[in-house]
Amino acid sequence: MEFFVTGTDTGCGKTLVTLGLMERLHRSGGRVAGMKPVAAGAAQTPEGLRNDDALAIQALCHRPYPYERVNPCCLHTPAAPHLAAAAEGKPIDLEVILEAAETLRADSDHLVVEGAGGWRVPLTESADMAELCRMLGLPVVLVVGLKLGCLNHALLSAESILASGARLAGWVASSLAPAMPFEAENIATLRARLPAPFLGHVPWQARPEPGFTASRIELPGEES
Repeated sequence: MEFFVTGTDTGCGKTLVTLGLMERLHRSGGRVAGMKPVAAGAAQTPEGLRNDDALAIQALCHRPYPYERVNPCCLHTPAAPHLAAAAEGKPIDLEVILEAAETLRADSDHLVVEGAGGWRVPLTESADMAELCRMLGLPVVLVVGLKLGCLNHALLSAESILASGARLAGWVASSLAPAMPFEAENIATLRARLPAPFLGHVPWQARPEPGFTASRIELPGEES
């Protein structure tokens, strides 16, 4: 199985769902690889720039891939990728990303790729995250961060995903706070309106755990 995980916004729970999907795939058997092609917001370490989300994905791969294979484009500045790349003089090279993805594909049975920000976040002067997903040829899992405004964000994101020609394999509701007014009603509205399977609801976690997340979501095709 292969998936591209996108979200309704930055900070909506994409990494947690990515790790949850990887854990589900580990349990189903086979070699699992994960990838965060572009990460904007990283710390300098003795080994080079490192992004926390990419490190978490690297740690859950079936074997210890080099960091640069999991996260081929790592930027220090916490900003939109194209702005961070311009500020640092490091243009985002989509061919390098595609080569890394193909290497992971050749060495694994399952691949989960996490996007940065939302579906239409710019990467270069002409390409955005949607174009990268198209180039990778992956079905999409949409993570909906549950907050005021999420209905509009989710429905517009799904519309854009489908308009791009990508397959929307499913969506996950992600709680961003311990409590949200009308949370269940928001999920029910999205279940009625989003044109894709509901894969589960990940409650808010003070200390996020991939194992717990995996228990709250289904892989596309497994949902009841």
